Amino acid sequence: MTKENKTELEQEEQNEIVKKIDERLESFIEDDGTPAEGYTKKKVSNVSVPSDKFDWDSFETDYVYESEKQVIEDLYSETLSTVIENEVVDGTVTGLSKREVIVNIGYKSEGVISINEFRYNPELAVGDVVEVYVENAEDRRGQLILSHKKARSLRSWDRVNEAFDKDEIVKGYIKCRTKGGMIVDVFGIEAFLPGSQIDVKPIRDYDIYVNKTMEFKVVKINQEFRNVVVSHKALIEAELEAQKADIISKLEKGQILEGTVKNITSYGVFVDLGGVDGLIHITDLSWGRINHPEEVVQLDQKINVVILDFDDTKKRIALGLKQLSAHPWDSLDTNLQVGDQVKGKVVVIADYGAFIEIQPGVEGLIHVSEMSWSLHLRSAQDFLKVGDEVDAVILTLDREERKMSLGIKQLKSDPWTDINEKYPVGTKCTATVRNFTNFGVFVELEEGVDGLVHISDLSWTKKIKHPSEFTSVGDQLEVVVLEVDQENRRLSLGHKQLEENPWDVFETIFSSNSVHEGTITNIVEKGATVSLPYGLEGYVSNKNLVKEDGTQAKLEEKLEFKVIEFNKITKRIVLSHTKLFEEPKKEEPKEKGSRQGDSTQKAVKKLKANLEKTTLGDISELAALKSEMENNETEK
Repeated sequence: MTKENKTELEQEEQNEIVKKIDERLESFIEDDGTPAEGYTKKKVSNVSVPSDKFDWDSFETDYVYESEKQVIEDLYSETLSTVIENEVVDGTVTGLSKREVIVNIGYKSEGVISINEFRYNPELAVGDVVEVYVENAEDRRGQLILSHKKARSLRSWDRVNEAFDKDEIVKGYIKCRTKGGMIVDVFGIEAFLPGSQIDVKPIRDYDIYVNKTMEFKVVKINQEFRNVVVSHKALIEAELEAQKADIISKLEKGQILEGTVKNITSYGVFVDLGGVDGLIHITDLSWGRINHPEEVVQLDQKINVVILDFDDTKKRIALGLKQLSAHPWDSLDTNLQVGDQVKGKVVVIADYGAFIEIQPGVEGLIHVSEMSWSLHLRSAQDFLKVGDEVDAVILTLDREERKMSLGIKQLKSDPWTDINEKYPVGTKCTATVRNFTNFGVFVELEEGVDGLVHISDLSWTKKIKHPSEFTSVGDQLEVVVLEVDQENRRLSLGHKQLEENPWDVFETIFSSNSVHEGTITNIVEKGATVSLPYGLEGYVSNKNLVKEDGTQAKLEEKLEFKVIEFNKITKRIVLSHTKLFEEPKKEEPKEKGSRQGDSTQKAVKKLKANLEKTTLGDISELAALKSEMENNETEK
């Protein structure tokens, strides 16, 4: 409002007040112009009865109505509102400009408020009633100081709670962006507008909403922290629900509609069908494999879709795009059959196999077992990777079920076809250790040809509890073929059979009553284990561990032991230390035993010179020694 307009308004109010005072004064003045009875008059020149333009200065100077002066002041005060500072009152907008709003609260002067305090309400007009906060009834210049922002702030919390309780629609001014949404001025309170609550469709540019005034619903209030959450989406959802119900009531399965791509996710595409959304799952976008829906459609693209299914209750609509075109299996070559060779590209790979696309939308599975003739477990990633071009053979083909299984190992000859010629019984070869079990070692002679070395066929002398004690996975192991089962694809292999059985020689060395030195390596409840020469072990019961002085033999003690039992079949040697001094000593047996002992000692020395400690070494020398000992016995 301009200063001229403001002056005219003030003048009109003053004229009204003067008019009332004039009417009152007429009752105080006689017809001749003298004061009525009870009033005094101070004569001043050039004094006349008050007119329409009452001159207060002349009145105060020329006419003094002592008792009526207070009445006149009271009369004037009645025309003004009582204003109390620091309170909120209602005022009427009497003027608007680009910078200021003039508000009349019935006081002797009007208040001027910055237009920025009303930016949340761009529709503000003259005559609107607004709430204002009286900061100062009269400043040094006599101006009334008002604030609309403070008034809204003082009443805002109660108004927000009331709007929430009554589910009212409120207006708010979007001030700025923030993480996850926007800050909205509602009744002077900064409320949070989540990005998902701005509209029913995803928002791509939040900045276009800044400095806008919109309608909202208060959806959440935290009384403890005085936080307010508002939603614009809630206002339009109610309208959309009615539209959705109407659209869904007209839907039919198989119906083709036009829609607009509204949102694209990793699992599918949301399409706006004109007020209701439907989802095209990624598997229904194309007959072929795709990694992301963006390979097929784009945002805001108009597409035709077919309705696959819908749910009246949950308002869910399943749509399809690929169903609008013919299925690729229908165009598959009719001459294609099992046994034919095809070429394709690896599109998906998993541990159990790989899917090969031989033409768009037509895929076959190569199971990992059909990738190699090898029997030991491996992963499909060991053979193929996504994007590889491969040749394969059709193993099964079901056009009705639209399934196909393929194989690539069939492009190579089956190694078991001529297994008897390649690996006849007695064949010696080097194999790779692939796996262990409690009962043996699985080795691979070549790709697709595996065999088992039983734990009992690993060593002639060592007592092996688990194959890992003897070898490791990945090691090379010399083996000999013991048995071939072509029908069941089984090979029985041996390792110890590469050498002659040394127990034939041990039978002559560790004969009954022969004496040998040994070390106690383990003591159990009923006896002990004794380490003998050539890596052999013997067993001694507790009663046969008693020494000549009556004490019991201890662990790691080295003693002389007599062989009381030797079993070549079970590879068992039973010993005794006690029998060395308990049995009666006879001359002849002693002498004979002595000779035999001497012969045995010579054989032992000769063995030590020709054999390793833990293995038997050169078996041919051991056999020669055996023959020599037998000849000596014959001569005797």
